[in-house]
Formats: sequence, C-alpha cells, structure tokens
Amino acid sequence: MKILITGASSGIGEELARQYASAENSLVLLARREKKLKKLQTELLPHTKSVEIVVVDVTEFDILQEKIKNFLSVDMVILNAGISLGHNADITPIAEFKRLYDVNVLANHAILEILLPRFKEQKSGKIVFISSLASLFSMPSSKVYSSSKRALNSYAEGIRYKYKNDGIKVINILPGFIKSELTDKNEFHMPFILSTKEGVVKIKKAIEKEKRFYAFPLRFYLMISLLNSLPQFLRDKIVHSMNK
Repeated sequence: MKILITGASSGIGEELARQYASAENSLVLLARREKKLKKLQTELLPHTKSVEIVVVDVTEFDILQEKIKNFLSVDMVILNAGISLGHNADITPIAEFKRLYDVNVLANHAILEILLPRFKEQKSGKIVFISSLASLFSMPSSKVYSSSKRALNSYAEGIRYKYKNDGIKVINILPGFIKSELTDKNEFHMPFILSTKEGVVKIKKAIEKEKRFYAFPLRFYLMISLLNSLPQFLRDKIVHSMNK
C-alpha cells in the first residue's frame, strides 16, 4: 500500500510514519522541514518497502499540487498537517488567522483536488482527516483553531457522502490531547493527555477498522458531548467559569 502522510516531520505524523513502516508499505512523507524528513527517511528505510520525502510548505498551494501530481498512484492519504496558535483570548491578527486556515483546511482540499479524481477512477482509496475534539466545543482561547477543525469535520462529511459509491473510504479522527509540538505550547492542565505513541496506536486501529468518525479518549468525548447537551444558559455559565 502506498501511503501519503502530511505533517510527517514531527508529532502524530512522524509516529504514523513509524507505525506504517513495513515491507508491504511504501511511504510518502510530506512536510516543510527537510532535515527532519531526511532523518526520518534514514530511520525507516530499512523497515519499509520505500520512503519518499516531499519538502513543501502546504500553504504554497500551486507548488504543493505540482508535487502531488508526481505520484501516479496513492492508496491512502493521511491529512495530518496542522498548526495551532496556542491559547489566547485576544483578537487574532488576520495574517495568523489566514495561515491557520490555509494549513488546517485549504491545504487538505488542494491535495484532494489532485487525488480524488484518481481515487474515483481506480474505484478505491482511503482519506483520513486528523481533526480534533476541540472541533466539538469552542473555548474563547481556542476559537480560531476550533473553528478550523469544525470546518474540517464538515468538509470530511461532505466528501464522504459525495464519494460513498466510488469505493472511497473517508475516516475522520478527532483526538484529544496528544503529546506533540502543538500541545507543547499549552501552559495549562490537559486532561487525559496521551503519549504520541499511545495516541497514534489508537488512530491506526481506527483507520484499520475504517471508522467513519472516531473521537477519543472516550471519557473526554463524553464530557464534551454532555456539555453540548446542556441548555445554553447553563453551558455559558460553565464556560465562563472555566475561562476564568
């Protein structure tokens, strides 16, 4: 199986590459940081069929699409690249807001604009979106990140409906806190945080089971679902209290 992983130079993407490194798989690892990608490539080559690296900033859409066109066949794409602005209740500068949406939402479409016609033609393909539990509830300090991941959920759902009869599997993963460069920015207690390896093992199992929607850890997901089910006035009180 040929697997394209975005955001592969660190965190979840890097560990996904390790988890999928096997004699049966060919890996295409995409990220901005060439040095980190080359180091990972050297590490994984002895354990996998082949490892190719693609050095590109996913916000440079034209360059990104040209590089994706070079791969004639891909069996699965894991759309993992994402950024966070940390937690800040102030107004986000428009340039930072735009870059976050470019990475977290639009880059995924730029890639799929190339891959989806190929998946449709070959009547097969897996698309894995790495969203977030933050997409289900927006705290004042993470409103931009949360909204980008909520947009991603909606986009993933639409793609799944659209290509249901074309042999294309769409899997949306919503992790809670997983140790990574993104969570390293957080200066608060992160409930139920998982190590990178623990989190990726769960993600890989969900992909193998072809779960259309997988949110974890379960306790955290249930807590968010309960909060969302409360009347608005009560939810507001709880959020204001948490925000303090």
